[in-house]
Amino acid sequence: MEDLVIRDADVVDGSGADAYRADVVIDAGRIVSIVKEAAAAGCQRPRATREIDAEGLVLSPGFIDMHAHSDLALLRDPDHSAKAAQGVTLEVLGQDGLSYAPVDDRTLEEVRRAITGWNGYGDDIDFDWRSVGGYLDRLDRGIAVNAAYLIPQGTVRALVVGWEDRAATPAELGRMRRLVAEGLEQGAVGLSSGLTYTPGMYARDAELTELCRVVGSYGGYYCPHHRSYGVGALEAYAEMVALTREADCPLHLAHATMNFGVNKGRAPELLALLDRALQAGADITLDTYPYTPGCTTLAALLPSWASEGGPEEILARLTDPATAGRIRHDLEVTGSDGCHGVPVEWETIEISGVADPALGDFVGRTVREAADLRGEAPWDTARRLLVRDRLGTTILQHVGHEENVRAIMRHRAHTGGSDGILRGSKPHPRAYGTFPRYLGHYVRELGVLSLEECVAHLTSRPAARLRLPDRGLVREGYRADLVLFDPRTVAPGATFAEPRRLPTGIPYVLVDGRFVIEDGRRTDALPGRSVRRTPL
Repeated sequence: MEDLVIRDADVVDGSGADAYRADVVIDAGRIVSIVKEAAAAGCQRPRATREIDAEGLVLSPGFIDMHAHSDLALLRDPDHSAKAAQGVTLEVLGQDGLSYAPVDDRTLEEVRRAITGWNGYGDDIDFDWRSVGGYLDRLDRGIAVNAAYLIPQGTVRALVVGWEDRAATPAELGRMRRLVAEGLEQGAVGLSSGLTYTPGMYARDAELTELCRVVGSYGGYYCPHHRSYGVGALEAYAEMVALTREADCPLHLAHATMNFGVNKGRAPELLALLDRALQAGADITLDTYPYTPGCTTLAALLPSWASEGGPEEILARLTDPATAGRIRHDLEVTGSDGCHGVPVEWETIEISGVADPALGDFVGRTVREAADLRGEAPWDTARRLLVRDRLGTTILQHVGHEENVRAIMRHRAHTGGSDGILRGSKPHPRAYGTFPRYLGHYVRELGVLSLEECVAHLTSRPAARLRLPDRGLVREGYRADLVLFDPRTVAPGATFAEPRRLPTGIPYVLVDGRFVIEDGRRTDALPGRSVRRTPL
């Protein structure tokens, strides 16, 4: 007998086609048979060592989080319920141009410091790898869900060029190209950039184009956090489209939002730009999270000139009164490139986490609220936090627009990504609630998407972008990465007030045919592994 049969499930198979009733049989980690309308047809019902009555439940492929920041969380926290309980069975790591491979000892320390706000410093992690392949091998020791990896362009630049704002020399560019090729050969699925984060933002288009040529030749894709989501956002999107067309490299736009007041109601302009490119033959996809606020580090708002040289140089500039005054002017008057060209509105910047527990009283307050309590200017509060927390402070940035969120999620190139930062006392609820929020709020409550269409956005579309031949659909022979959820009750538990609450209405999640969520509770299974690029 086979391992498991899921009886009388309403199968939403990920293709976008209408749901159907079926018994689904799983054995040795794969779907071995699908018997449609077995009970009605009066045929012999499949048998297995275990059976689940799925009456009233939807069976779908596991959800693919196209933008995850679980690079250390998967190693630190074997439970990983933040994602497993949402039905996520695969995450894409290495986002926004900064992660932990490829590195040498110097670069590893610099990157750990630079993205402490995303992942913690990692003093509880044994960093026993330096290459992309070494990191993927580390994941293969057993994790809660599967993971793919993007080579982080900012980390590559830090390794070869450093943290200086200058063009790479021909020799340096050659070495970066080799590092990208090596990472792809070792299993990475593409390249990411953080073009409002240092040092990735210092790369000119010609440099990025050359790296993308390598990525395209290996069948990978480029995933940029582009140069602006505020002033000049449309121009920044167009830049990435043109760059990847020239490089003959597929493009996946990270957290493709239109934020800040200057972009209210302008999502149709973005979608028209993408449609023109798609009609001209471009290979483009994108991801979004179903919330309006964003999330990043407080240090990310700083102007690029103030971030040159890395974390220690940033701290030195913040402690120098004259230089700090220049930074303040760029933030509050000119509009820092780190804040997407928009003068910062301190009342929209909510402190969500600190690296130093002694600063915990700041969490949950906007910078302006915290400053008012201290009788000082918001900049003075922000500066104190940056220095005392050694750049480890995370923030929510309340600058989004609901009409843009809805318009973009309807697009034919759209996929889902949480952009979930799991650190901090009060993280963004998208880390715990993205996928049930799509299904509950935007499908059931608002009808922005049909259930079948939404599931396709979260499963087969991202699987196609990742070039996964046996994931993303409920099909015979495919891997049994599956979710059973109740379409009447599925909802995020996470809120801005209580962001770590787990979702409801998702009683079963399987990764490679093994339950990671069973009867609504996390099991101790660690069936996840690295998912490596499929060779051309």
